[in-house]
Amino acid sequence: MPSHPTPAPATWSIPDAEAMHEFGRALAGRLRAGDLVVLTGPLGAGKTTLTRGLGEGLGVRGAVTSPTFVLARTHPSTAWGPPLVHVDAYRLASAVELDDLDIDFARSIVVVEWGRGMLDGITDSWLDIEIERPLGASRAAPSPAEAPIDSDLDLDEPRTVTITAVGPRWAGDVAWAREAGPTA
Repeated sequence: MPSHPTPAPATWSIPDAEAMHEFGRALAGRLRAGDLVVLTGPLGAGKTTLTRGLGEGLGVRGAVTSPTFVLARTHPSTAWGPPLVHVDAYRLASAVELDDLDIDFARSIVVVEWGRGMLDGITDSWLDIEIERPLGASRAAPSPAEAPIDSDLDLDEPRTVTITAVGPRWAGDVAWAREAGPTA
């Protein structure tokens, strides 16, 4: 397999939950069937809020909520586009377990929360989005097992978002990511 350069990550501050949602809507315009987005960050960082924005931007059916206890939810498109598959990999131990979910990666846009390190053999390209929240807020957040269902704990406080583009699909520049997000 040919080597593809990894562009420098794009980083900025997103001021609140509404801006995180809008960032997801903007990102939806860049995605197509076969794309994988991996979201990393502590509980309450805004992973599900970003995914809700993606769902709205993609025009999918159904409320986008955290799939913590069902592991994966598929949201069909209402606009003849690819479905959005939203995965919570917190309880998964390996890429094999992720693969066992039998997700149609080629025909879907897949978002995997807590999926960093579980992509071996799944695909050769993805967007890795890390969301950091203020240190005090993440310390106050319960573990995913203790959190209420669909609790994003999205306090309106700034988050630092870093996108790293991996593989041939994203081998170009991530300047679009800098343009999609608010200025730092």
